[in-house]
Amino acid sequence: MAAALAQGFADPVLDAQQAFRAVLMALAEPGAPRALPGLAHAPPPLPPVLAALALTLLDHETPVWLDRPLADSNAMKSWLAFQCGAPLSDDPARAAFALIAEPAGLPPLALFAQGTDAFPDRSTTILIAATPTRQSLTLTGPGIDGSRKADLPIRPSLVAEWAENRALFPRGVDVVIAGAGEIIGLPRTTRLARG
Repeated sequence: MAAALAQGFADPVLDAQQAFRAVLMALAEPGAPRALPGLAHAPPPLPPVLAALALTLLDHETPVWLDRPLADSNAMKSWLAFQCGAPLSDDPARAAFALIAEPAGLPPLALFAQGTDAFPDRSTTILIAATPTRQSLTLTGPGIDGSRKADLPIRPSLVAEWAENRALFPRGVDVVIAGAGEIIGLPRTTRLARG
């Protein structure tokens, strides 16, 4: 119970405002790392940057899907319930957000809510911990002047899945990658190419 009551942000209002602004900027400039200065304290296996995103974006109206390591942690689920009040969803297609602590276990993007042509905002935003390996990619699309080279900490299969996700526009998921003290946004409008 003590873990659930542990304070998330050191300064809840300021840290949440800074994190929200960082998320907006990360999605506005895809592939460009954005510092996330206000880290949150949460029980393992929820990393501090992913915890900060949860505190900033989740509330009682945003169902969240958890990957296996997070779903198996009672301490983490208690912390999430106390800090955010977000209801848990067993079905990724019904989740407004997904928290992924172990990137290798990320289900196919197509299993998450894709939104509709009339309501594309009803798709899932996936908040994912960075992988230990990086891929050299070229990014193009809105928010990028020409193209942007980036070494993104994502799993190799995500590039092919991302092309399918992007083809669904205006439907499709958005991704925020949580690294060590920074985040990287990948909105559904971004094109990824190897090299």
